[in-house]
Amino acid sequence: MRWILSQAQPTGTRILLIESGSRSILEGIIAHLNSGWGEGMPMDLVTCYAGLPAGLETNENNRVFRVADYGTPELRRQLLRGLRARDYAYAGMICAAEPIMNKWKWWLALRVPAKFFVINENGDYFWLNRKNRKAMRHFVLVRLGLSGAGALHTLGRLLIFPFGVLYLLLYAAAVHLRRAIRLKLQRI
Repeated sequence: MRWILSQAQPTGTRILLIESGSRSILEGIIAHLNSGWGEGMPMDLVTCYAGLPAGLETNENNRVFRVADYGTPELRRQLLRGLRARDYAYAGMICAAEPIMNKWKWWLALRVPAKFFVINENGDYFWLNRKNRKAMRHFVLVRLGLSGAGALHTLGRLLIFPFGVLYLLLYAAAVHLRRAIRLKLQRI
């Protein structure tokens, strides 16, 4: 994750897209990139889906990496070496409220040297840098359920959880102790 602290623009020549959400979100962002600041830049894709999203052509410039092909640690290291060698300037990952490729997207975000942008479920995006720390904080709070009216409910559940576990442990201990005493008394 380069350029998280700076506003500088990277010098790479490619865009990496991590399809860790619905295909429709990625198709919208591809159309936006092709008509905006990403116009003319080759785009590679890391995905778990079959087929290609609309707007992405496969040719000698664009490659598709399917995570199912990289199931072992050695194959994942090979994927990482291949991605690092492709000179990415930018990388975008979908962070929608869907648990698709969560481990993969954060693993790639930490290891691929590119300037990352986060795409939400509406197809909006923001750069992953210190300038957008307020947007990132709000984004994380919403994802954790700690924003708006649900925040109090979530915090209440977090506070009650240890007491609930303690009650269940004490109840289980009491039941087992009663059973052990009953069995002991039956033997006498």
